Amino acid sequence: MDAPAIRPTVTELRLSSFAAHRGRVLPLGPVTLFAGPSGSGKSTALRAYEALARLGAGTALGEVFPDPAGCVPEGAARDEQGRRGFRIGCTADGPQGPVRLDLAVQADPELRIVGERLTARGRTLLSTALRDPGRSCVQAAWHTAGGGGVTRGPLPDDLLGTALLPLRVAGTTDGQRQVLAAAEQVVVALRSVFPCDPRPERMREPVAPGEGRLRRGCDNLAAVLHRTRRECTRRHARLTSVARAGCAGPVSDVGVEELADGTVRAVLGRGPAEGAAGRATPLGRLGDGELRFLALALVLLTGPGVLAVDQAAEVPRALQSLTVLAENLDRALDTAQFRALLALAASICADGHLRLVGEVAEAAAAREVRGVTVVDLVR
Repeated sequence: MDAPAIRPTVTELRLSSFAAHRGRVLPLGPVTLFAGPSGSGKSTALRAYEALARLGAGTALGEVFPDPAGCVPEGAARDEQGRRGFRIGCTADGPQGPVRLDLAVQADPELRIVGERLTARGRTLLSTALRDPGRSCVQAAWHTAGGGGVTRGPLPDDLLGTALLPLRVAGTTDGQRQVLAAAEQVVVALRSVFPCDPRPERMREPVAPGEGRLRRGCDNLAAVLHRTRRECTRRHARLTSVARAGCAGPVSDVGVEELADGTVRAVLGRGPAEGAAGRATPLGRLGDGELRFLALALVLLTGPGVLAVDQAAEVPRALQSLTVLAENLDRALDTAQFRALLALAASICADGHLRLVGEVAEAAAAREVRGVTVVDLVR
């Protein structure tokens, strides 16, 4: 029997009824790529994962799903009360073993959570249900293993109940402690997420030094390099080494120039030419594929302190695993760049501190990289 995972990680995404997906179960490994033709639901799967992550971090339902009608499967019929909705869920593995979270969301006539279930080891630890449509709450029941077996009470219908359990469960019985441990495992696994889709058109201009935390579109890449070059010299040296595989021409350094107006711009050091001083190429002159390659490599080589990530502050970082959600992972990359990036991801993700879930248009090259799981989606 395999030993339980030390770091909580999401190992399965369930799209029971979500947009184009019905009854879909997607396994997730250290490096997972969703592959398939346009319209097969690759980006939708990433969107569902990110939605669960934001709910796990305590974000309100309306912020997570600004267009809930778009999440309802096309042609879905209304129930007897005239309601339509969608269902998503996941499994988080960790010290408590596999813990399942399943969520039913009503999209119209009003957006609300109408059902939530948290289960582990064959036991239902939390269940909620909408009892009174006129009230903005659901009736919840959580396991206590005390005299009554369960404790009941209302929870808001616009927040994830699992994330609220530490505020409602005392933890005085074995059953309550089991509920809290399972809920914490799911929340920690979910909220440590960095969605990423580098936008080359936004990465070419100089930027203010700033705080040096990389944003989703990587438009502040130069500011982050300005910081990591000083603070993370070993990782920065590895980034320079990786850059040689993804950028045309010689690369001696990935550097930063401070301009007269106080802004900074990223440059590739080209090394000294014969009989001449070294030269540098501003990253703004690079192709889209080179810029995306560098940005994605930087994401893989850095960590939560550099990426704009909301991690669980109460849990030691050594017990957390960061998941990068990479939209359009192979966009603008040639085959050599794509393979080099996946090889880097497989190497880094092997130790469990980092995981990568991405979507690709073409997965042929990915199937040749050891440590990469390709999940084929069809229309």
